[in-house]
Amino acid sequence: MRNSIYALLAVMTFLGCKSKPEQSPPAMEKAVSLAKNTIQKIDMHSHFHQDRDYLPSFFKAWNMQSLLVDVALEGDSGIKRSWDEYKALAKARPELFWLCSSLIGVGIDKPDFAEKEIVRLTKEIEEGAKMVKVWKNFGMVTKDANGVFIQIDDTRLQPIWDFLAASGIPVMAHIGEPIQAWRPLDDLKNPHYGYYTEHPEYHAYKHTEIPTYETIISARDNWIKNNPDLQILCAHMGSMSHDVDMIAERLDKFPNMYVEPAARFGDLVSQNSKKVSAFFDRYQDRIMFGTDFNNNGMAGSLTSDELEEEQSELNADYGKRWSYLSGTDSVEIRSQKNLGLGLSENILQKVYYQNAVDFLKLED
Repeated sequence: MRNSIYALLAVMTFLGCKSKPEQSPPAMEKAVSLAKNTIQKIDMHSHFHQDRDYLPSFFKAWNMQSLLVDVALEGDSGIKRSWDEYKALAKARPELFWLCSSLIGVGIDKPDFAEKEIVRLTKEIEEGAKMVKVWKNFGMVTKDANGVFIQIDDTRLQPIWDFLAASGIPVMAHIGEPIQAWRPLDDLKNPHYGYYTEHPEYHAYKHTEIPTYETIISARDNWIKNNPDLQILCAHMGSMSHDVDMIAERLDKFPNMYVEPAARFGDLVSQNSKKVSAFFDRYQDRIMFGTDFNNNGMAGSLTSDELEEEQSELNADYGKRWSYLSGTDSVEIRSQKNLGLGLSENILQKVYYQNAVDFLKLED
């Protein structure tokens, strides 16, 4: 009887119904006591640029492996990537890391653009890429020869999607930004205040030439709809992290769409914990764990104290996310404070590990 009541409360909360606070259900209470290494983990979204002596023991303590996700940046001197350094790190630490390649739309007007990109991606898949990332350059930065922002559903990209679908290689899509990028940032407690202060070029509110949030998300949705055979992992909760109802609507509409939170845990924490927990319960097979964590600086250029501080901060950040997902105590992430989700061990196993294994076909 009690289980039926808790299930009903979860559904009511997910639908936006108001109810009196209840004690945590038994599944939550059990999850609180789980040790961090109980669940095997794959961080689907990391940017560890440099090797560290502490990495093997650190990842072992967390029972974790990770994907090194390449990002293609358009700059004055051409396209800048991290592929070579990630490839070197994955080769040095094959027990810890897998690789994710990237795609950018620079040169899309050339008649052989798609053909050349397919040749490059074929090579990088042979070198170990398990996935290909597309970034917010699509929609917000890169323009074609006519000065028009290239959206992700541009038909000139279609041969590439067909190739990846036929090859069984999924795409990680960071398309758009949080909706706050199109809003004024006048609150220091806004979870995105720091990022847009440091990266004002992506604060669309100050750049009226950038297409609207709705335009970019619509193009992203159209791309997913037009490529049902392409498996797509929408990074950062699909740039809809402020509203799990928006994410749910797309997950219901597009069976080939998956999500991971990466640097948007603060947005999740800002929402009702019971509602977010119900969302994870309902879509437990479509959500993966990701952080966007990184490191920079050659080890030789950092003091022992700096390396110790880096490891300590990394451990604390992983710890906060573990506490939020597995526990029910109050957690603060990016100036947002709320109760943890108290996910069951079964859901944690899927979100942290099994969904990624299935998505990337790691056990084939």
